[in-house]
Amino acid sequence: MKKLGPVILIFLLGVFLFGCTKGEPGKDAQPQQVSQQTADKDEAAVRSQVENFGRKLQAVSLQAPDEVVNKSIQDNYGEFVFPALLAEWQKNHQNVPGRLVSSPWPDRIGIMGIEKISDSAYRVTGEIIEITSAEAANGGAAARKPIDLVLGKIADRWLITEVKLGEYEKTSVIVYRNTQYGFNFTLPESWQGYSVITDKWEGLAPGGGAAVETGPLLNIRHPQWTAQNQRQDIPIMIFTPKQWDSLQQGNFHIGAAPVGPSELNRSADYVFALPARYNYAFPTGYEEVEKILQGPLQMN
Repeated sequence: MKKLGPVILIFLLGVFLFGCTKGEPGKDAQPQQVSQQTADKDEAAVRSQVENFGRKLQAVSLQAPDEVVNKSIQDNYGEFVFPALLAEWQKNHQNVPGRLVSSPWPDRIGIMGIEKISDSAYRVTGEIIEITSAEAANGGAAARKPIDLVLGKIADRWLITEVKLGEYEKTSVIVYRNTQYGFNFTLPESWQGYSVITDKWEGLAPGGGAAVETGPLLNIRHPQWTAQNQRQDIPIMIFTPKQWDSLQQGNFHIGAAPVGPSELNRSADYVFALPARYNYAFPTGYEEVEKILQGPLQMN
């Protein structure tokens, strides 16, 4: 038998070594897969922490007395914010995210980007979405405020270590403010150019007859309302507390409906109410008005 030459021996050795090492790339890739899984898990945890923090913003009223604000910061932000930053916020409320006015109020943080800046830190860019009763019913945002957050991993927990707030972005919030009676009403963007029609309600004595009470009835009217295509108005009846109490006692009634007006809100001087069966004819837009009226009429 002939001896194998050097070239053949090298070839056979290469085949043998290739067979022995087959599958090794999988082993090399495994640590990379584990690393990616860890990164995905961390990013999901960071996202969840920011979103949960955003849901707490409306609970912290920054117009309350200092001791109330500080307790609210601790109670609502304590599980999300690094203690040093929490203490800084309690000393100075100027840069604290939270609720500034009754409406609009912060509803959530919309996350726009997440960036890993080290093995134990992420930067999150987003915006605080503020809403009113109109957006709560119909969707959308009344105001947007940029927010940047840095989260660090501390004892296996992701905590917010830095927060930077931007300036409010311009929005198309439409608010009808009535200074005469001291209330305001927030409307969807589609109501831009609305009008207000002033009328009056009449209260009739039991059994019919002449009117014994009367008061203002304001109709907020959609800009697309025409005589040929009439849309649903937002009607607001205005009573004095004495008139309202008298109506509840049955001293007079309004219209032919078996039920009376329903209260929307009240101040010290007035009670604001919705007429009974105001949308009985189901005109165009009545569903939208129903959604708008799910939110409270607010005092100025």
